[in-house]
Amino acid sequence: MADKSAIEWTDATWNPVTGCTKITRGCDNCYAARFAERWRGIRGHPYEQGFDLRLWPSRLDQPSRWRKQRMIFVNSMSDLFHRRIPREFIDAVFDEMERANQHIYQVLTKRSSLMRNYLRFRYANHQVPEHIWCGVSVEDANGTARIQHLQAVPAAVRFLSIEPLLGSVGDLNLDGISWVIVGGESGPNSRPLRLEWVRSVRDQCASANVPFFFKQWGGRTPKAGGRELEGVEHNAMPGQYMEDDLRVIQVAS
Repeated sequence: MADKSAIEWTDATWNPVTGCTKITRGCDNCYAARFAERWRGIRGHPYEQGFDLRLWPSRLDQPSRWRKQRMIFVNSMSDLFHRRIPREFIDAVFDEMERANQHIYQVLTKRSSLMRNYLRFRYANHQVPEHIWCGVSVEDANGTARIQHLQAVPAAVRFLSIEPLLGSVGDLNLDGISWVIVGGESGPNSRPLRLEWVRSVRDQCASANVPFFFKQWGGRTPKAGGRELEGVEHNAMPGQYMEDDLRVIQVAS
């Protein structure tokens, strides 16, 4: 668990699972894989297995031991809905998020149909708790079907992470979407982000009254291109928060 995160839209990260496999072109230059593979073969290092999938039962209770309220990105170094993660382990992660409800959790996946199926089963008779935000990653127009899967999730807060944005996403259906993040790719092989792609998403969010967060232009490093879009930083978040508390007091939907 990282007490502080360099990711602009969260406070901390929690990784009860590490490692993943690539399934879309948005995964091609995965920052997590690039980081993890640096340590492959180094005995005793948390990533001695590189980016191979690994479950960490010892980390399951970390949020309960973290008393100060935080916004937590769940599995920044994996995907909780990877097919090789047992349902019982996903249950344990959600049990902990429900138990340690002083935090807000951001659960993000590219495996949107698996998330939809799991959440509709687990929360068949009620809504996903408001402090658990559910999101999907989208990199171009081919990934927008994941939005439909997300919209079928019984969650109070549904969000899109349109990063790395690699092409136009076209017309978006933002019904039931509480938040949209957009960002360009970073790293040594980063692909360029075009202004018109970002502008289109921003304008669609404005028309639909959906909070819009522009994370970065990207480049060789995450901060290489800065965060301003046409001279403005966009930092909108879903809902409003008390300064000393992360409880949602009003959720945009």
